[in-house]
Amino acid sequence: MATSSINSTSSSTGATVSTDVYNRVQQTMASQTSAAAKLNASITKDQTKLSALGQLQSALASFQQIAAGLVGNGLNTSATSTAKGVLTAASSGAAKAGTYALDIKQLAQGQFLTSEDFASSNGKIGTGATTTVKIDFGTAGGEKGFVNAATASKTVTIDSTNNTLDGIAAAFKAAGVDVSVVKGDDGQYALSIAGPDGAANSMRISVSGDAALKNLLTYDPDGTQKLKQTSPALDAILTVDGKEIKSASNTVKDSAIAGATLTLVGKGKSDVTITQDASQISTNLKSFVSAYNDLNAKLLKLQKGALKSDTALNQTMSQMNLLLKTGGGSVSVTALAAAGVSQDKDGNLLLDDKKLQAAMTADSAALAKLFTNDGRGIADLLSAKAASLTSANSVLTKETSLTTNEINSLNSKKTAMTKAMTLQANALAALYTAQAQTGAGSALTGSGSAGTGTLFDILG
Repeated sequence: MATSSINSTSSSTGATVSTDVYNRVQQTMASQTSAAAKLNASITKDQTKLSALGQLQSALASFQQIAAGLVGNGLNTSATSTAKGVLTAASSGAAKAGTYALDIKQLAQGQFLTSEDFASSNGKIGTGATTTVKIDFGTAGGEKGFVNAATASKTVTIDSTNNTLDGIAAAFKAAGVDVSVVKGDDGQYALSIAGPDGAANSMRISVSGDAALKNLLTYDPDGTQKLKQTSPALDAILTVDGKEIKSASNTVKDSAIAGATLTLVGKGKSDVTITQDASQISTNLKSFVSAYNDLNAKLLKLQKGALKSDTALNQTMSQMNLLLKTGGGSVSVTALAAAGVSQDKDGNLLLDDKKLQAAMTADSAALAKLFTNDGRGIADLLSAKAASLTSANSVLTKETSLTTNEINSLNSKKTAMTKAMTLQANALAALYTAQAQTGAGSALTGSGSAGTGTLFDILG
């Protein structure tokens, strides 16, 4: 609370203040103290609201993640690989059933560069003069220039505090470049620098500063090369049913098989089979219903507490409920009910397992499409709505920003009020103490003495 620094025993200057003087100052400043209490109450109220808005945003984000995962992790399909030593596979709801023949010709890898050998890893290299090392990523000999715009350049500073192999490796790592100090069989030490996977991520290292560091670290694939390349940067190369595909990563999502993610492990051939998996539908739908009910429980709790009548909360509840009641114009609520999905009086989702199993037996693909169908299923719609309700332009985000700004403004007022009240209280204490000592005025409130001082007397 914004209050005076005066207490019943001492002032901020250390002078003794009697209880009578303290009480008189307190009563004189009653209106200011009341204003301070109101200010603090406003701050507390806003802080409570801000915390509740954060809980609302977190609840929506958690639900959105689970709903999006339902779409992305395979509502009704599964993927298997015949050679897990070559690749593993996972499917999403968009993957089409079938068998695909894959041949992994080459794995993606990063470029590796190594330095000359040193007798120790902690011996000083060069003079210690401040040296700037820049690492660019790109393609050597490219017509459009070396730099790959998709991978940001890194900058490292080496000086007298870190001009050792260990220090250089630590500085590179801090900048996000994978560098280690390796010890050879002969007991010598060297730097090993690893670039990101992909042919477009070859490294070019330029050095300005200490000559010894230039001689150690400079590497231009089209020019001076003081470091030695032990392996080049490569893309993964594979064929899917005879069609060649390149990937900068060994995790190949959608580009090889639409709706499937392949993790490449080694060279060789493997068949990937995408199949419908009815049991997966039941598991995923139950997880989806549970996630929605967790969100609904949080919304109801906030509605009864810190966000009662709040615009952002009311918008969230009404729009999510509207999608479930109408199907968003693309989902048949009648079909959802036939599949065992309904709502209770509190807005929670109910799942009738008997109806769900019957719907899966009748047509599992049609059931899956009720939930995820190229953005038009109910899970798709609810996921997208949760994302929009937490976006940068949402009412929730704007309300959070306004509340934060208001708290900052109130805290500034509190700081100013605290300073002013402290000065007033100390001045009044000094005046009333002097009056009591000289007899010019009573130190007791209501004594009727003509010498009674006020705040305005002091300021005047």
